[in-house]
Amino acid sequence: MNVPGPAGPSPARSRTARTDQAAPHRRAQRGGDAWYAQPVLWLGLVIFAASLAGCVWMIMLGARHADLPLPTAGGEVMKMPLARPAPRDPARPPR
Repeated sequence: MNVPGPAGPSPARSRTARTDQAAPHRRAQRGGDAWYAQPVLWLGLVIFAASLAGCVWMIMLGARHADLPLPTAGGEVMKMPLARPAPRDPARPPR
């Protein structure tokens, strides 16, 4: 009979409990089931990091090369022109 005494469970019981707790860790090391042993996760991490770096690069590029303002013929609402700009060459019809 395995009855816990005043000092806790018997040594046989605690040894089994320790083995059960460590078994998933050992299984992960043996079988390569750990997350860091999966190449697909590393590939996903690299692609994610590259996409973030690309976003930052595009934002920096856009900040360096600002667009020139277009000529407007009239007022603006929220930086949007209210009318179309006058054509540059009135003799040539638009296509």
